[in-house]
Amino acid sequence: MATTKKATIKKEMIDDNKIIYHFMNEVLETNQEPKNVYVFCKNHNISEADFYSFFGSFDALKQEIWVKFFENAINTIEKDVAYEGYLDKDKLLSLYFTLFEIMTLNRTYVKFSLHENKEGLKNLKYLKKFRIQFKEFIIGIIRQSATSGSEKFLKVSEPVFSEGAWIQFLFLLKFWIDDTSRSFEKTDVLIEKSVNTVVGLLETKHLENLFDLGKFLWKEKN
Repeated sequence: MATTKKATIKKEMIDDNKIIYHFMNEVLETNQEPKNVYVFCKNHNISEADFYSFFGSFDALKQEIWVKFFENAINTIEKDVAYEGYLDKDKLLSLYFTLFEIMTLNRTYVKFSLHENKEGLKNLKYLKKFRIQFKEFIIGIIRQSATSGSEKFLKVSEPVFSEGAWIQFLFLLKFWIDDTSRSFEKTDVLIEKSVNTVVGLLETKHLENLFDLGKFLWKEKN
């Protein structure tokens, strides 16, 4: 008598990327967030234990999505062997253009995530970890460009310039969200001009002027 082997079903390997994929896909298909973690996990055959091993909540997950955007951009630009030799301007341009390319691939989710309204950008709390990494990148550029004996200047320039660059990024983000030009050509032009301005301010040390960009933005809400 022939023996039969019991069929086995291979369980999908779950990691943070898989959970993020299912979350973003559900949001895009339903135009709303899952009701709760239990329902989300049930719909995607994920155990709650697996979910909580990576994320403590949907808020934590949504912050991690933005972190992934930034990490993917950094990984992409650092693959260019010539990157380390770039001038400050070119490093910033590479970051901005790559970030906006990644966000364009995820534009519907980004717009949903920020929940546009009459007050401008909303839900910037989901960019908190992204903001930390972004500012660390900017500070890294400042330190690489620093000359000997400029420690006193660095203490002032690092927080001011990194915060100013963050304000500039939010301005660009808002502009990109509203941009209806083909292939977002107007955003590309604005990136070029704004990066030239920021690098110029760093070189001339008139960093406080960077905060003039804030008049185009709304205050970040925690």
